[in-house]
Amino acid sequence: MSAMTHKPIAVAGITVGNDQPFVLLGGLNVLESRDLAMAVAERFKEETDRLKIPYIFKASFDKANRSSADSFRGPGLEEGLKWLSEIKTRFELPVITDIHEPAQAAAASEVADILQLPAFLSRQTDLIIALAKTGAAINIKKAQFLAPQEMGHILKKFEQAGNERLMLCERGSSFGYNNLVVDMLGFTVMKQFGYPLVFDVTHALQQPGALATGAGGRRADVTALARAGLSQGIAGLFLEAHPNPDQALCDAPCALRLDNLRPFLEQMQAIDELTKSLPTIDTA
Repeated sequence: MSAMTHKPIAVAGITVGNDQPFVLLGGLNVLESRDLAMAVAERFKEETDRLKIPYIFKASFDKANRSSADSFRGPGLEEGLKWLSEIKTRFELPVITDIHEPAQAAAASEVADILQLPAFLSRQTDLIIALAKTGAAINIKKAQFLAPQEMGHILKKFEQAGNERLMLCERGSSFGYNNLVVDMLGFTVMKQFGYPLVFDVTHALQQPGALATGAGGRRADVTALARAGLSQGIAGLFLEAHPNPDQALCDAPCALRLDNLRPFLEQMQAIDELTKSLPTIDTA
């Protein structure tokens, strides 16, 4: 691993880099309905415009890795891309969505500015190649079972497939059963690859399999954990919010209450600005 370098990427006029003001990738876990997606996108845009935070709307058209066969998965590729395209046009926002199968990549790249490689699938070579070939920016979720330094192998797969428009995304590591922890030292390890690093704070709050048919979560800790992540000097924060989290159809225990978005973002911006204003201390 080389000394610290910076490889910022451009996404729809937004510069995403570890030494840049943080970018928010935020929205819904899964597209539940068109009306809800529009309302959430509008609220996120309103708050990020007010604070001048670069913003990318996030939502999944399909959650193919749900715990239970009875869990809600979303509207599917065709309908979901229609909704994402409408959000992109109506609110003039870039969008990000996750891809679970190689066949989805090309169609999704016609709408989405960033394609997301899910954590559980992050070593799937055929999926990586399909994503790389679109030329889209890629957000690579770190699998819960991988060490930070192992992300270098995934980056190399993308680079060899011809795509270096890459971001890494921390989302917690398995710690025994039904629990995730976030290793802050791992942020430094992944930053040394030079690519932008994003912190998925809401998924890091998960307690996988803790409920009868799904994941539990620790919504009350979202602010504390997000502060800690942004204190490491990273490119962005990944956040899911919902007007009524307890009624959300996916990862309800982790989502931020939409009414808390403004004070939450105010604190995150303050932490990010402070962190990036401080000189580096060589303690090696």
